[in-house]
Amino acid sequence: MDYGLNNMPVKFLPRILVTAGPTREFLDPTRFLSNPSSGKMGYCIADEACKQGCSVTLISGPVSLTPLPIKMVHVISAREMFQTVKKYFHTCDVLIMTAAVSDYRPGNLSRHKLKKKKSPQTLALIPNPDILAWAGAHKKNQRLIGFAAETDHLLENARKKMLSKNLDMIVANRVGHQACGFESDKIEFAFLTPDQARISHPDFKIWTKRKLARELIQKAVKLYGH
Repeated sequence: MDYGLNNMPVKFLPRILVTAGPTREFLDPTRFLSNPSSGKMGYCIADEACKQGCSVTLISGPVSLTPLPIKMVHVISAREMFQTVKKYFHTCDVLIMTAAVSDYRPGNLSRHKLKKKKSPQTLALIPNPDILAWAGAHKKNQRLIGFAAETDHLLENARKKMLSKNLDMIVANRVGHQACGFESDKIEFAFLTPDQARISHPDFKIWTKRKLARELIQKAVKLYGH
């Protein structure tokens, strides 16, 4: 029998589904709405989960990272990511959602490039599906871990996201400064679980994303075991 994390038999390790990177919402064939997510955090998590013996599926938005030697599904838009998560959700034990999914998409998609003079001065937007909220409403025995990237009111927003979306854990991470930004290899964060929702001063750390990935997989395995 093969053994993985802490010499645990591989068959008892969770099947982990990870989302990573940004999504792109196209206005026309040449322009889109997106965000600066690099995908580094999600790729580190997927890689560490694989190294520690877990079965892993990585759903990746468009990034410039080297593909991992694991099962990968590449998507572009939020709706594509949503459909792919729904496809694999019932076969996973833990969903770790690191992807920075676009909250909105343009109301109209032009098949042709919009010339400068014809481009809309006001852009109508439509809400995209809330993938984590859907997973929280449909989970059975799965465990859900999300990320809350915030510039201010970090704990308040992270708690609200965790409780409203029925998550088992959230990583509250502070963004907005270059040292721990989206492209950085470091992250400033704190773990929160529902029973810690009222903690006023959680333990914030600055780690490499690789170190956080290793720790997060260990916590995911413990959540799965409970």
